[in-house]
Amino acid sequence: MSTRLFSEDQLEQLRSFPDIGRDDLIRFFTLTPADVAFVDPGHGRGATDRLGLAVQLCTLPWLGFVPDEVSSAPPVAVARLAERRGVDAAMLEEYGRREQTRTDHLRSVVKYLGWVHASPGSAAFKELEQFLLDRAMEHDSPTLLFNLAREYLIAAKVIRPGVVTLMEMVGTARKAATDLTHETVADLLTEQVCSDLDRMLAVDVGRGMTPLAWLTTPAVEATAKSVKATIEKLEWLRGMDAHLLDLSALPTERRRFLATVGRRSTNQALERRDPERRYPILLAVAAQSAVDLLDEVVALFDQAVSARESRAKIKTDEALVERAKKGETRQLLMDVILPVLADPSIPDEQVGGLLRERIGMSRLRETVAGEWRPLPKDHGRLSAMHASYSYLRQFTPNVLAAIDFQGGPGTADLMAAVAILKKLNAGGGRKVPEDAPTSFVPARYADYLDKARKTGDDTSFRHYWELCVILGLRDGLRSGDIFVPGSRRYADPSTYLYTPEQWQPKQAAFCTLVGKPATAADALAQGKEELHTALAELEKTLAGAAPDDTGAVRLDGDDNLVIPKLTAEDVPAEAGELKDELAGMLPFAPIASLLIELDVRTGFLDCFTHAGGRKQAKSAELKRNILAVLIAMATNLGLARMSEACGVPYDVLAWTMEWYVREDTLREANTCIVNHHHGLELAGVFGGGTMSSSDGQRFPVRGKSTTARQMPIHGGKVLSTYTHVSDQHSTYGTKILIPTQREAQFILDELLGNATDLPIDEHTTDTHGVTLINFALFDLVGKLLSPRIRDLGKITLVRDDTPTETAKRYPHAGPLLGARWNEALVADCWPDLLRMAGSLKYGQATASLVVGKWSAASRQNTLAAALKEWGTLRRTIHAAKYLSDPSYRRRIGRQLNKGESLHALRRDLHYAQQGTITTPHLADQTEQAWCLTVLTNAVITWTTEYYQLAVKNLRADGRDVPDELLAHISPAHSENVNFFGVITVDVEAELAKLDGGGWRPLRPAAVEPSLRP
Repeated sequence: MSTRLFSEDQLEQLRSFPDIGRDDLIRFFTLTPADVAFVDPGHGRGATDRLGLAVQLCTLPWLGFVPDEVSSAPPVAVARLAERRGVDAAMLEEYGRREQTRTDHLRSVVKYLGWVHASPGSAAFKELEQFLLDRAMEHDSPTLLFNLAREYLIAAKVIRPGVVTLMEMVGTARKAATDLTHETVADLLTEQVCSDLDRMLAVDVGRGMTPLAWLTTPAVEATAKSVKATIEKLEWLRGMDAHLLDLSALPTERRRFLATVGRRSTNQALERRDPERRYPILLAVAAQSAVDLLDEVVALFDQAVSARESRAKIKTDEALVERAKKGETRQLLMDVILPVLADPSIPDEQVGGLLRERIGMSRLRETVAGEWRPLPKDHGRLSAMHASYSYLRQFTPNVLAAIDFQGGPGTADLMAAVAILKKLNAGGGRKVPEDAPTSFVPARYADYLDKARKTGDDTSFRHYWELCVILGLRDGLRSGDIFVPGSRRYADPSTYLYTPEQWQPKQAAFCTLVGKPATAADALAQGKEELHTALAELEKTLAGAAPDDTGAVRLDGDDNLVIPKLTAEDVPAEAGELKDELAGMLPFAPIASLLIELDVRTGFLDCFTHAGGRKQAKSAELKRNILAVLIAMATNLGLARMSEACGVPYDVLAWTMEWYVREDTLREANTCIVNHHHGLELAGVFGGGTMSSSDGQRFPVRGKSTTARQMPIHGGKVLSTYTHVSDQHSTYGTKILIPTQREAQFILDELLGNATDLPIDEHTTDTHGVTLINFALFDLVGKLLSPRIRDLGKITLVRDDTPTETAKRYPHAGPLLGARWNEALVADCWPDLLRMAGSLKYGQATASLVVGKWSAASRQNTLAAALKEWGTLRRTIHAAKYLSDPSYRRRIGRQLNKGESLHALRRDLHYAQQGTITTPHLADQTEQAWCLTVLTNAVITWTTEYYQLAVKNLRADGRDVPDELLAHISPAHSENVNFFGVITVDVEAELAKLDGGGWRPLRPAAVEPSLRP
């Protein structure tokens, strides 16, 4: 089994010297004075032996072992050592002619460095076995386990066993992990539980599918029918006590792996597995599905209620437009009536006749006939929503009966109302009790209940009161004031964070990591210092700008802030000419050929591991299939059309996508490509990789989907892909969003989860990312939020002193600071603010959950209020800097333009079916979005590589190609890449087209006259 982990070529590579990078070269092949003394003791050792010994001495800490052919060490490493020892590097060819010499030297190196052998039965061997077992409980990928073992051995200073031995140990650990998994859950596998699990694999004649397939198929629309169907699934699982299954004894990664295998396996494949493997898989699926379905019920409830509220809003807005038209008619009448009434010269007895004469009886009768009632406080929205009362009643009683809603502080009356409503639903009651609470009802809706109560209309009171309960419950779930035990998305917000006891030992290290003081006093002092530094610059800018200086940020004659648009950035004409020339030198390549070529240099296809943990050697056929799936999904061709285009059978492509192309493997492959791009010299010219931006892009959707919404401004039903783009033009984050969701909630997720080598420390967005919560959290986790804010002059800026004192200190900027910062609130909550930020930084909580809950939190939530207060300070500092520093504004605008420039490339790639998404489920949409991201980065990286080659050739010919011009060139174009027609994915044939260095030949340069030397 283990010997099939790697091909013969890969085994040989693992036993030999790999290529070495610059960092490793400097780190490992630099001898200390002690090393020099060890290598050259001054007697009895010739130059050849000294060089060979030095190579072994440097290789062991680098690789964890020393290959047999020491003379095959990387030439650059040998040359470095030879140069520093003053010997000829060619001498290494003569080293080790006697095997005993090489062995004796290695033994000396091992003793000198303090390493040990992992011989069978030794303590080191047993510790390695335990390490592999522990990791196998978390990860089942044999290649990953092999690599983890190599890293562990180097860290522990244990010489790596032979490749075959280590593979056998990995196989043993995987088998032991399977056995241990079964032993861990054995107590749960009672006869009844096993029977219930087996029932999940039996085809239900009524549904035409197995319960497993039924349970794992999510809803595609938020309707009453979908809500009830999802509740039925939840109740089915509760009937087998799936919600009570405690699998916490298994590592989280193990549970995730088992559930993934269960969801992706066919019914027949699961039935063929031994019970020791089948039952743990089904247990994990059942337990995870119970949580997923609970979240899905609440999410569908939210969406279904919100859809009816949105419909009521549209209806109300339309009614207000009509009312405005009628109001205009009445206003015109008043323009005739009021002058007559106000004229004292017209006798009272003549007023009526005069008005009837001037206005006309027909017009008066028409106006009087039109009913004109005063508007309620909400302009009639709740009344419009009342039209949906019967529809809401189709599912809201089911939701209340199925979900155990719990309330936090300040929700006692709402929860009492929920309990009363549940009781009325259960007993068929119609009348709301007289003592039913109403304090939770918003003031804008209170008149509806008061009027119904006064008129004795119990039916209307019940309807409006119930609607207020449902809306209050929905809003409470969004803010976190209402939570659902056992849920993941709607759990008690306090459980997202470290407890004070868990946080205490982590606080000092966290504060050092993010550069924040541990004490409130120091934090306030630090914040005030930044505030006054920024305000001083703003004061200087405003004081130096004349009121008529139209190009400067200034105060006008009425002391109003005027923010002019920045003039267009002065991009040299030579930059455009250079880009055209470089693009003309790039070779033409079909998309499949591009990906095959890029895999040679990055190995990104190795990231696509089998979901069942079996890491097969990447044969040319398997690589072909993975590439075909990537192209099919990214271009939106779909597997059926791709099968026709490339000749690979549809069922082969479907199997490959099911087991190899998943979100986690796509993320890993994308990280591999981004890291490679980050290491390119030209990418460093584009940017340092320290800044990024995020933006949403709309794609049309066909059919039903819970992530799509009708948006006439975008041409119909659409969803949004939210991407994070670095200043090097690479995309390191992708997420599918409902297009009506505010994107600010999801900005931090990808930054904190950034697994690439990009050292992102600053992020910019447009106004969509600007919330006080984000300003605060970015600062608290050690990042900088630098957004471009629309209508910046209208936001509230804060001061830390009285208006009088602030105006004395900042005569021009002071009047702009409209509110005082609440220092006391921040000081009281500072330890908890750090605890919240640490919970996000260390992955205890998901940023989007925290941002969403605390952004919608009620005023009673002190921690949320303190977070927003800190956000007002950070926003004021940013605004002052933004207004006073044009270069800062330009840098933000330049990065936002980089992000937006990739939209066109994604559109070009995602061309089939007019770019319309046809997959209904979020998981499938997410995988397709990541396929598009991988291909987008592949094109960016390939183009950057060939731009770099072209620049190198031009410079070799004596051309002056300054980096200042290259910084204005974007690799986000696809003119040299063909996505259309017959797609041939022939790995071996494409590799044969590359030259000895793995490159395609550049086309001859067409020199522009202005660029000639």
